[in-house]
Amino acid sequence: MFTFDQIANITKGEVTTNYSHRQIDHFITDSRKLINRPSSVFIAIKGERHDGHNFIKELYLKGIRQFIVENSSSITSEIRENSNILLVRNSVNALQAIAAFHRNQFDYPVIGITGSNGKTIIKEWLGQLIENKYNFIKSPKSYNSQLGVPLSVLQMTEKHNMAIFEAGISTTGEMENLQKIIKPDYGIFTNIGSAHDEGFTGNENKILEKWKLFSESDTVIYCRDHELIHRLKPKKINSFTWGKNQDANVNIHFLEKHDNYTNIRIDFRNKSVSLKVPFVDDASLENIMHCISMMIFLKTPWLQISETLGKLTNIEMRLQLKKGINNCYLIDDSYNNDLGGLQIAIDFLKSQPGKKKRIILSDILQSGLEDRQLYGQLNQIIKQNHINSLVGIGEGMMNNKSAFTMDSRFFETTDSFLQSLNFWNFHDEVILVKGARPFKFERITNLLSEKIHRTVLEINLDAVSDNLNFYRSRLNRDVKLMVMVKALAYGSGGIEIANLLQYNRVDYLAVAYPDEGVELRKSGIGLPIMVMNVTDESFANIRKYNLEPEIYSLSQLKKFIDFINGSEIETKIHIKIDSGMHRLGFEENHIFELIALLKSNPSISVASIYSHLAGADEEIHNDFSKGQVELFLKISVRLERDLNIRPIRHILNSAGIIRFPEYQLDMVRLGIGLYGFEANQIEQDELRPISTLKTVISQIKNVKKGDTIGYGRKGIAQNDATIATIATIAIGYADGFPRAFSNGKISLIVNGKMAPVIGNICMDMCMLDVTGIDAKEGDEVTVFGVKPSIKTLADAIDTIPYEILTNISSRVTRVFYTS
Repeated sequence: MFTFDQIANITKGEVTTNYSHRQIDHFITDSRKLINRPSSVFIAIKGERHDGHNFIKELYLKGIRQFIVENSSSITSEIRENSNILLVRNSVNALQAIAAFHRNQFDYPVIGITGSNGKTIIKEWLGQLIENKYNFIKSPKSYNSQLGVPLSVLQMTEKHNMAIFEAGISTTGEMENLQKIIKPDYGIFTNIGSAHDEGFTGNENKILEKWKLFSESDTVIYCRDHELIHRLKPKKINSFTWGKNQDANVNIHFLEKHDNYTNIRIDFRNKSVSLKVPFVDDASLENIMHCISMMIFLKTPWLQISETLGKLTNIEMRLQLKKGINNCYLIDDSYNNDLGGLQIAIDFLKSQPGKKKRIILSDILQSGLEDRQLYGQLNQIIKQNHINSLVGIGEGMMNNKSAFTMDSRFFETTDSFLQSLNFWNFHDEVILVKGARPFKFERITNLLSEKIHRTVLEINLDAVSDNLNFYRSRLNRDVKLMVMVKALAYGSGGIEIANLLQYNRVDYLAVAYPDEGVELRKSGIGLPIMVMNVTDESFANIRKYNLEPEIYSLSQLKKFIDFINGSEIETKIHIKIDSGMHRLGFEENHIFELIALLKSNPSISVASIYSHLAGADEEIHNDFSKGQVELFLKISVRLERDLNIRPIRHILNSAGIIRFPEYQLDMVRLGIGLYGFEANQIEQDELRPISTLKTVISQIKNVKKGDTIGYGRKGIAQNDATIATIATIAIGYADGFPRAFSNGKISLIVNGKMAPVIGNICMDMCMLDVTGIDAKEGDEVTVFGVKPSIKTLADAIDTIPYEILTNISSRVTRVFYTS
């Protein structure tokens, strides 16, 4: 708990207004994730793509009265007179200084984790392994950045006796800041890889930067087999190493791998111990050895190490949104439960509009708070986030149920909840399932989940947000943004993507047909929605659901005028101009009659005038595109003048935003770029793929050389080996996997290796040649993602990524996730 004056002293900021003496115990850096209590302070951060100062007025109207800012130009006199305002040179640096001061108030052990890969999973596994010995605090999710680390450290309390924080950097000069905040007593240096290579001159530079986290640490654990990490270790830092290298403190021997576990032998101080580790892949084995080595260093008895390893489980490191029973959605966060992670999950829950919100929540086992304080705080968090109902599970929940003031039910165990479960009590709602690992909430999610096809399209909502922010960063100030969510948001899930866009405050959505707009309205989407293909049969729904039609011809406009029949209720439309695409739109010779019709029907309001570029994705068409813009501006000026209106004007699509920034006008339309494809291929490296299509191996067969595979006997086993290994996988052309991929046109990823399609694609399945690949039935197959990319697949059959994406069948389950 801080006072405002204390924070001013810590940050060396200037108190421009000190309205009241309030304490501070909650720091807000994202205006969308508001916890409105008197002790909250909003830190306005000016980033590359967003400026928190633009949301100060909005937060003030929602009740926030304490602000840390870099400039006061956006602060009105009313806000100034009724708020505590601290002016600092850099808001992120101010937050870091506050966290560093807070860290220095505690003297219990702190473990810092850095490296290229494995930081978050090691932190989570280590937490599982020590949870019975320590009352610890750890970074929520992957909070390891310049912003995430201070927010993590600020959760430390005097009730804890251990802390585990991870630290990630993307360039030189960043780790010194994180070291001052974490100040780890002990450390784990995981490994070095290619992540963020662009921020460093090479691996040696990257390793030296990461070692700076441990400049004041007592001892650091790392794998002695990573020679470069060892050689570059500063001499003053003590090491406790593991590996096959004989110089390691802990020598390991991987004895044998089985289907789901590995037997290992550890030699330490003249003693050999055998352990059974529940993982077989190399990455997991490396990660778990870091954890085991830390437990050995902390003098954990061997029996305890063995017992806790046996209970260790793989951890899903992301929030998943998936279809549930009875028109529900489930947010699956069933692997752990802490206050920091709970707030992240609730932020994701409340970003889903249009349905009731319910939380199924277990006891929080590592809060560091007394029960009265903990459950009172939980009640406040749930109420302030407008959650409709709570299911509490655990002795702590049962004993403190009087602390909760919303609709709630309580059960002592997961079993007692499952025994009382009435499925019809769960319908038309979004349910967050969040439980500490011992409660085994995966049993709840399994029962409440819709039974699914094993072929799944995973949508990374973080990547969608990043792509959105990239395009926003290219826009001039005050230029509006319309986002296309037609065709199920290019196959990615229209409602879920629209929810995210509404959460991120885009200005407009656009769909192809009225039914798509109606579905969005029914799902709670309140943004303006333009509908591009409207017939007279759909006019009633257009008005009923407050949709805005594109009007592209005189005949269509006349039918719409007949429908409104002289109504005085304002009806918004969007005028489409054909500037050279020659698809839909008014041509120049129609404009006189268009103006006359609009003048005689004053209840029709022109929300926007727009056109579409035919060749913005190719430089060869630049002159043609510029000619389109000139014609469009000529027509729009005439419409504005003769109708005395000032509508929104827009002509740029995703490709045009990049190629023609000078033509942004009043609004731009973002389509395929949001979904990870830069049509010009000029800025493709700035975008992230948002989709990964996965399926599984249904069966594996050994086939003699020369035997045929599949319909028409088109596939022939021609491998050099006498016996070919063929895997049948659960995807076919009914799932949107076209027959054009047949007979080796593409290869898919099986356990990290490329496996070519063999034979013809069937309706519900196809076959891969997995000869020489370590594969078994049930293994995951990546159809597209980072590799192979959708573009790679599209190029193989001479089509475009749009077609691949939009053809993915509705029977393929969409799973949405965020880190």
